[in-house]
Amino acid sequence: MTNKTRKTDRRTLYTQQVIKDALLELLASKTFAQIRVTELCRQAEITRSTFYLHYDSLNDLLNQVIDDALQLTPLVTDLAVSDVTAMVPVCQRFGDNPKYRHLMLDTDLSEYIIGRIIHQEKGRMVPEIMMKTGLDTRQAETLFIYILHGSFAVNRRHNFQKDAQWQADTEMLQKFVQAGYNQLHQ
Repeated sequence: MTNKTRKTDRRTLYTQQVIKDALLELLASKTFAQIRVTELCRQAEITRSTFYLHYDSLNDLLNQVIDDALQLTPLVTDLAVSDVTAMVPVCQRFGDNPKYRHLMLDTDLSEYIIGRIIHQEKGRMVPEIMMKTGLDTRQAETLFIYILHGSFAVNRRHNFQKDAQWQADTEMLQKFVQAGYNQLHQ
């Protein structure tokens, strides 16, 4: 039985949250690759059987934590929005939450997290890029992936914290991206 087919009562939701919080706490001091189920269970104060009742593996748990973080982020629905903060890609929006910052800073997980973001955002962002630039689907997807990887790298450089330098860098990059959109649309 998979996680999706189980009944989700209050106790189940509470236990799952305890397990997810334990993972996030462990990520504050070690990488995901260093975490073992036994250690996670100790941190969450649960048994291994309880862990496996709720999750098939640590990767299953990681997927749920990332998906939770992505669901917490507000969607940007208009690429022409002038407020630079609203234009911030989803990686910054959930990396901005201190609860998830250590997850975002785990270099071993960067590509994995980006892949999950692409999966969630591609269906919405690619058509917007197509509309804004006149590119075909494949080209717009390439541009989306390029922008997302670049944004992730810049935000990692700033430790996913919005300070004055992050603001200046983000504004400069947004002007660059906007100029590119304008050039492509001509």
